Amino acid sequence: MMQAQEHPLEKYLRVDRLPHVWCPGCGIGTVLGSYVRAIDRLGLDLDKMAMVSGIGCAGRAAGYVNMDSFHTTHGRAIPFAVGLKLAKPELIVTVFSGDGDLFAIGGNHFIHAARRNCDLKVICVNNFNYGMTGGQLGPTTPLGAKTTTSPYGNLELPLNLPYFAASCGSSYVARWTSLHARNMIECFEEILEKKGFCFVEILSPCPTVYGRRNEMPEGLDMMKLFKERCEIRNFEDTSRVGLNQEKIIIGKFVDEEEKETFEDRVYSLMEEVKWGGSR
Repeated sequence: MMQAQEHPLEKYLRVDRLPHVWCPGCGIGTVLGSYVRAIDRLGLDLDKMAMVSGIGCAGRAAGYVNMDSFHTTHGRAIPFAVGLKLAKPELIVTVFSGDGDLFAIGGNHFIHAARRNCDLKVICVNNFNYGMTGGQLGPTTPLGAKTTTSPYGNLELPLNLPYFAASCGSSYVARWTSLHARNMIECFEEILEKKGFCFVEILSPCPTVYGRRNEMPEGLDMMKLFKERCEIRNFEDTSRVGLNQEKIIIGKFVDEEEKETFEDRVYSLMEEVKWGGSR
């Protein structure tokens, strides 16, 4: 009789919730798989970690990880994570969500968490549209791309997420794609060990909704595009990595020396005033 063998990463996942809800060809599973592989390589304690997500396809990831996780309201993953980190500063807190959740309704929260240097690891899975709610135009939809709300092509310039993150003060900024799994794992290892506000954008296929409207209806179509057009340029000026150019620039763009975080300043002040004293 053959014995069932446990997958080496099974302990990091809530296997009773599998199979997952993501469409065939979606890249979110690859991103989540790279994240748990990074945890495994580092030997991190799941009891000292937490994941916060917002609404959207990527936001469902919080339901599959075997750690304390929170599926918050639309656009509010970052402020929830800020509160969690302040209450439990010993935790490694990851925000795992999508481009719409983090940079449309949640954009203002991103700005202020980055400028404060909150000790959060923000992973944004960018599939260029609101995939879960019907494929509408989003803040990162490429110029000319078709969506349900731009059937004749998008007229708006997409947000350059690495440039946005760097300009807000992020301590670490990178962009990879779901094709670059090994790079992703190494990147996630770095941010999980780094103190401060870290931002990683992962470009990911959405064949079911975005892809079929833009001549990429199969899961491999956008992966082939990534293979043909991506160019690694580590520490490139983030103002030059916008997606409206022939080459898709990926890599690690910002990696500052560790500096005082928002949580450091809060707890320092608390120690100084001794909960009710005067400065």
